[in-house]
Amino acid sequence: MTAVVTPLLAVDGLQKLYPLGKPAPLARWRRRGAARSYLHAVDGVGFTIGRGETVGLVGESGCGKSTLVRLLARLIDPSEGGIRFDGEDIGAVPARRFGRSARRAQIQMVFQDATDSLNPRFTAFRAIADPLLRLRRLSGAARRARVEEVARLTGLPAELLTRFPHQLSGGQKARVGIARAIAVEPRLLILDEPTSALDVSVQVVILQLLDDLKRKLDLSYLFVSHDLNVVRLLCDRILVMYLGHIIESGPAAQVFAAPVHPYSQALLSAVPKIGAGAGARTQRIGLPGEPRSPIDPDPAICPLYGRCNRATDRCKSAMPPLREIAPGRLAACHYPILDPGAADMPPQPIAATA
Repeated sequence: MTAVVTPLLAVDGLQKLYPLGKPAPLARWRRRGAARSYLHAVDGVGFTIGRGETVGLVGESGCGKSTLVRLLARLIDPSEGGIRFDGEDIGAVPARRFGRSARRAQIQMVFQDATDSLNPRFTAFRAIADPLLRLRRLSGAARRARVEEVARLTGLPAELLTRFPHQLSGGQKARVGIARAIAVEPRLLILDEPTSALDVSVQVVILQLLDDLKRKLDLSYLFVSHDLNVVRLLCDRILVMYLGHIIESGPAAQVFAAPVHPYSQALLSAVPKIGAGAGARTQRIGLPGEPRSPIDPDPAICPLYGRCNRATDRCKSAMPPLREIAPGRLAACHYPILDPGAADMPPQPIAATA
């Protein structure tokens, strides 16, 4: 009998709504303030991250990636849905209280801009030591030993620990941010564009460091990035997000080789092909029109409706669920592209895989 493996992180029906403006004057007499509008930043998202797995999260600006990251890091509270970490429902714990939870140390974040995320008044040593004091209650010799240990792990020379952020290079500040995150021995690292502010040559070194730390420390990663080539190289599995929804997921190699959702196909067509000649470049696929409004969206309409050349009347009357269309491949589309050579052919619906 095969044992059931519990994922490290399991997200189900996660939703984050932001109220807009003030309710209409008559709303106080109406049930549940029906006159108020809401921006659906994250809308019914569900996925898992396994132990030791690196999952990439991609999508254009404004699709909800940053809000999703803040929800998973328990910096803000969800409107609906569940977040389970190692089987425990951490989504039910208010964000204010989660900071004092034993789980806080197990989910850490590496921020996009190392300069802005470091306190300019803290030395590198104090920046790394601060979470050890707050979350592990380490002080004195034990705290110093742990700071020096993670500095070695991240390739940060000991003589730099006394320096302030303005005295460090971009790569050195990135190492401080990573050292600070791993100091409390987390199990999941959320990496929000960790190399976007760095020079290309430094990016490569930091990415190699992250890959090395994952293997040494048995970490799981959620890697958020606009650099799709980096995601392809670093990640085991990919989630594609559009207007608050996960619209495709699957093994990185398979998704990049043959995306099955029309939006994923358009997004990945923009990725430069390394080593390909000018004549071998993949044709860029455009999406006409404008994205649908995330304010009070119709729950019966596919978010890509109006921009998709495969859409039919079915797409504006039944929201496509995220479903398995092939082993390990999920897509939220009534007419997924199962044959890349037939992307422009009339769409044919398929039945979900059992």
